[in-house]
Amino acid sequence: MSSEKDILMIDDEQVILDAVNKIASAEGLKVDPVLNAEKALEKLSSNKYSLILCDIMMTGIDGFMFLEELYKKKIKTPVIMITGYSTVENAVKSLTNGAIDFIPKPFTFEEISSAINRGLKFSSLQKNITQGKNKSESVTYVPCPPKYKRLGNISWMNLESEGIAAVGATDLFLEIINDVLKIELMELEDEIVQGNVCARFETDDSLVHNFLSPLSGRIIERNNKLSGNPKLLEKDPYFEGWLYKVIPSDVEFEEKYLVPCSSDRM
Repeated sequence: MSSEKDILMIDDEQVILDAVNKIASAEGLKVDPVLNAEKALEKLSSNKYSLILCDIMMTGIDGFMFLEELYKKKIKTPVIMITGYSTVENAVKSLTNGAIDFIPKPFTFEEISSAINRGLKFSSLQKNITQGKNKSESVTYVPCPPKYKRLGNISWMNLESEGIAAVGATDLFLEIINDVLKIELMELEDEIVQGNVCARFETDDSLVHNFLSPLSGRIIERNNKLSGNPKLLEKDPYFEGWLYKVIPSDVEFEEKYLVPCSSDRM
């Protein structure tokens, strides 16, 4: 018999399952916890979920193999990866392989709460578009310009003249968070790292959303207009709403983890 719950949670540590269940339950959400991906796939054969939270490093089917199985089975439920092995490689690889977000352990209440909120908003948006409701309910989002490249559906980068790259947030990422009230940026000359947090957005629902960088490099310019006018980020995310101008560290190597935005229009 098929049933629908909010979240399928997969982790081989019972303490993590209990922690996520406690946080989600406080938000009125129903969680179905399992200790391995094999059991999760069995659950998915007869149940529907709005969101999946999945550990990466597990015995048997690990998180990356789990993403492959979902692709083979044409299961499009959004997946957020969670892992104690919080390397940049894992973060980038999970986003490249189809996850919509990545959370390192140990996580705070605020981090997991905001990630779950984004995941459920993504799921809702996905369902509306699939069912053809986006026009009537105005839940459209604008794909990034064809010459840009993006890290998952979170951030974009665009190589400009003289070896400088612009970095910003995708319209889809902004669509799945509420209105931005405050933007916390890094400082000039700081180094950003692909897949690591490079900014934080505070929204009108009192959540703080970590923003992941699409590439590594040194910040040479910040968009200070955003401090006094955060709405500019949502109004024009791909041009006037950029966050940083950076000198990339190794763009040729890191581009292989990015998705050309031109493919979004095929």
